Amino acid sequence: MSIDHTDARRLRDREDARPETHARPGRFEMDAVMGIVAREWILYGRSWRATTFAAVVEPTLYLLCFGFGMGALIGTLAGFSYIDFLGTGIVAVSVMFQSMMPAVINTFIKRRFLHTYEGILATPIDVRELVTGEALWLAMRSGVYGCVPLLVAMGFGLRPGLGGLLVPFIAFLAGFAFALFGIWISAVITSVRSMDYVFSGLFTPLFLVAGTFFPLTELPGWVQGVAVINPLYHAVELIRGSVFGGLDAGALLLHIGVLVAFIVLMWFLAGFQMRRRMVG
Repeated sequence: MSIDHTDARRLRDREDARPETHARPGRFEMDAVMGIVAREWILYGRSWRATTFAAVVEPTLYLLCFGFGMGALIGTLAGFSYIDFLGTGIVAVSVMFQSMMPAVINTFIKRRFLHTYEGILATPIDVRELVTGEALWLAMRSGVYGCVPLLVAMGFGLRPGLGGLLVPFIAFLAGFAFALFGIWISAVITSVRSMDYVFSGLFTPLFLVAGTFFPLTELPGWVQGVAVINPLYHAVELIRGSVFGGLDAGALLLHIGVLVAFIVLMWFLAGFQMRRRMVG
């Protein structure tokens, strides 16, 4: 069967108009990002009980064991009762674990084994929108769950000031930063076993050297210097400062500036590495 020149031209035009899978990134569409968030919200509806149980029980155990166990020995620390000092620090740690860990594990599984992202990128969504949507959802979720330790600490006597109302927003900002960090890591590692290095060699130092359990002034000078580049340290200082007050404008701008700079860096790195993995 022959095809005349008009039909051939129509077929070529139709092929050109067909969207290409993994096309080069064009205009960043917020609707696409919110589509990713909506998808995650629907999936969350199937597992929210288990997720909520883990998010509530783990920080509560930290507060009970360390707050009362060590608090009975320490009493006050840096001018605060130890359970108040610990409770504000645990908020930031909870945000990190509720955003960074799912970003590493779930994103790797979706990319490597479930091939979820291949289907998503076959739609008019590019890698940047995919990364942003995944991180935004984790930031929203961790921003809510991160406030649980604060509520638990309030049940044990913590009395935050009006600045405590800023904690959910700080938790969201930190959660977005750590989610992007986790997505980047998930695109760097090559196997599930590599996660052992991430959790033991990265997660543990991050939350131990962040002023969560004790002031950084108790550590050697070089460790204090390294801690300054730890985004969790800045999240802890922002949360503790908002709850108790005492942060001057310079310190406030420094902590926020570090988190924002970290977000920008991780957004570019996560998008670049995910594009390498998914598109080549």
